Amino acid sequence: MEIPFEKLQAETLNKIIKEFIYREGTDYGVVEHHLDTKIKQVKNQLKSKKCLILYDQESESVNIVTRDEYQRFLNSPS
Repeated sequence: MEIPFEKLQAETLNKIIKEFIYREGTDYGVVEHHLDTKIKQVKNQLKSKKCLILYDQESESVNIVTRDEYQRFLNSPS
């Protein structure tokens, strides 16, 4: 189920984004980005609809995925 990021409180949204960033790792090549910069980048991707927040009822977990990843999941055979 998609969770509209606009409906989340700012603190909750920031916690979800931080957890996503930490889980995704820290290898960004030659240039390391500050956490605040990474948070802004993810927020911009959510605003532009390139990414979305999903809640999985089965695992009771939240994740951020790209719209392309989500479309591939929807179109994959079950």
